[in-house]
Formats: sequence, C-alpha cells, structure tokens
Amino acid sequence: MNSPALQFAPLRLRKHEARRLRQGHAWVFSNEIDTRCTPLQAFEPGAAVTIEDDRGKVLGTGYVNPHSLIAARLVSRSAQHPWGRSLIRHRLNVALALRERLFAEPFYRCVYAESDGLPGLVVDRFDDILVVQITTAGMECFKEDVVEALQGLLRPRVIVFRNDSPIRMLEGLERYVETAQGTPPETLEVREHGLNFHAPLLSGQKTGWFFDQADNRRDLERWVKDARVLDLFSYVGGWGVQAAVRGAAHVLSIDESATATAYVRENAEINAVAERVEAKTLNAFEALKQLRDEQQQFDVIVVDPPALIKRKKDYAKGVQAYERLNELAMKLLARDGILISCSCSQHLPRAELVGLLNRRARHLDRSLQILSQRFQSVDHPIHPAMPETDYLKVIFTRVFR
Repeated sequence: MNSPALQFAPLRLRKHEARRLRQGHAWVFSNEIDTRCTPLQAFEPGAAVTIEDDRGKVLGTGYVNPHSLIAARLVSRSAQHPWGRSLIRHRLNVALALRERLFAEPFYRCVYAESDGLPGLVVDRFDDILVVQITTAGMECFKEDVVEALQGLLRPRVIVFRNDSPIRMLEGLERYVETAQGTPPETLEVREHGLNFHAPLLSGQKTGWFFDQADNRRDLERWVKDARVLDLFSYVGGWGVQAAVRGAAHVLSIDESATATAYVRENAEINAVAERVEAKTLNAFEALKQLRDEQQQFDVIVVDPPALIKRKKDYAKGVQAYERLNELAMKLLARDGILISCSCSQHLPRAELVGLLNRRARHLDRSLQILSQRFQSVDHPIHPAMPETDYLKVIFTRVFR
C-alpha cells in the first residue's frame, strides 16, 4: 500500500535547493522549484503536496501556493503522518501542552505558526475566547478543520477569525473578520502578572493584545520604582499601566489612536492607578517634539513601535525612523535615564538595533550601557532553523553623560 505522502501531487526542487529544508527550515521559494518537472501553474493555491529533492527523494509533505514568493511550506517530514486534518489536531495538542506547563492562567499565544509546526496559523487564548489568524492559502483550506480541532481541545465560548492582516494579500487571500462560534464581546478581558486589562476585540491591533511582550513587562518594578515614565506607542497600556502598578510616580502614555488611549485610562482605573497615569492621543514623533519644547524629562522611556520595516526594500528608510525615534527619546531622558527600546521588525537584526542606539547616543555626546537584551515571550518559541521566527528585540539601556 502506498505511503500517505505519495497520495499528494509531487513538488520537485531544483538541484542543491533541498539543503535548507534538510537543515530544518520549512519554506520553499518559487525560484527553488523545478518548474519544468512540476510546473507551479498546475497547482491550486493551498493544494497539499509531497515535496521532493531533485532526485525524487521525499522530504515531506506540506502545501503550495503558486502565486506567492514562498511557494510551498513543509509541514511534516514523516511519510506516515502527512499534512492534513489529523496532523493539525496533533500539533494543536502539543502546542497546548507547552502553554499549560508554562502558564497558570489561560491567557497566552496558544499557537505560533511555524514554531509550533502549523505554518500560517496563530491562535491567541483569552480564557474561553480564541482569536485566530490564518495567513496562508494552505491553512485557509483547512479552516473548518482548525475550528473543529479547537472546539474539541479547548471548548471555547467564542472563536473569532481576525483574518485582516495585510500579509494575506501576499498569498492572494481576501481580508476579513469573522465569528466562527459564539457572540464576541466588544472588549476582551486579559490577565497578565496578576493585573486585569481590557482590550478591543474586533477593532484592536492584531489579535487584541501583545502577548509577545508579557515576559519583558514582568519585572518592571526593577526599572520604574518612583520614576517618571514615558510610554510611547502605548496601545491599551500594557507597559504604562503595569509601570504605575509597579511603583512609577507618574506615567505618560502616548498613542495616536483615541480608542487605545481611552482603554489606557480604563485600564488605569481597573488597576487603581488612575491618579498616576495620563494618556494622550498624539503621534509619537509629534509628542516627542512637543515634550522637548516643554522641557519635560523622564527617568524611564519605553519605545515600542509597530514594525517600521515591513519589507526588505524599506530597510534603509526604516532604520532612519528607528534612529530618529530613539534619538528624540534620549533627548527627553533625565540624567542616567533608562531607555527600553523595542523592535518587532523581522528585517532589523538585533545587532543593528544595538548599533543604531549607540550611534544616536554618541551623536548626542552621551554614553550607553546595555543592561539587558530580551526576546519574545515563551509562548512565541523560536524555531532554531528559522530566523524569521526570532523577530522581537527589546534592549534595556542606561543613557548617561
């Protein structure tokens, strides 16, 4: 009897193009495919395939999208456990087991795409509410199977698809927000490090909350005790409200979204620190200039912007934006101030973030000490063969004269 893997149409790679896959990577680019042997146009977007090297040796199974630069994704290397419904259920079980081991409460990223063996799928858990993102045509084909597996595994009250990410356009997919189960509330309830937060579900950024910074916010007391804190790109107050709870004397939260700053105020009330948290709806660059004109100073500044380098071709312009942003922040630091500088841009190497921080400090005739370097939280595990999964850089620095 044929192996399950051999039931899928073959996708043949060109000579020497299997090396990266054998080292553990999971992506196949369109220029790595032997299109004379297996024309990409012959495949429907999302079709299951058996991926072979140039000699026809099976490397594993996955799915293909002829319209994407990442033309195929290898999901399973086992011929007896091919890509499909059963594998989705198994990988979800494995992913959940890790989170239940690490978290006392059900608030975390339950599935982190390739790092959990489920490329194109992200699932964030807010107790009995699941917010799901699908970003590839292959995973979109198994959308109903994902819902069924999540229902059986987690028994959620609500499942919402936030499939409105621009990255879907690269796969030729439409963008939409859809409820797969239950009636979604307007506001998510989140617990982090013993604190309670509210965040917008359907109108919020990404899936509504940034779990990837949770570990980095855990020990804020060390940095913010009795300090004046500026929280830039504050969103709903994940950094700023926690800073106030951990002992900051005053926190100014800045975000250009009026909805976000309204949630900052609400979350400050919920956690009984409203008298020490101020929220303003302003563009971060404009706010920095205004605060400079007002000669205000802060002991701790958090710079946590959205990705300023979304594509490789934006690299130079993005680096300039990071430099400008961090230099303006340094100008507002009090003597021996702490700058917590973050980048979620996959295309910005960690060393370059450190380098640009040092360049901006020297430009201001100041010195820099790196006190701590952080990554994304443990519910966003890094795939050792896929640097693309290691995206979040958080540098805790002391800037002094």
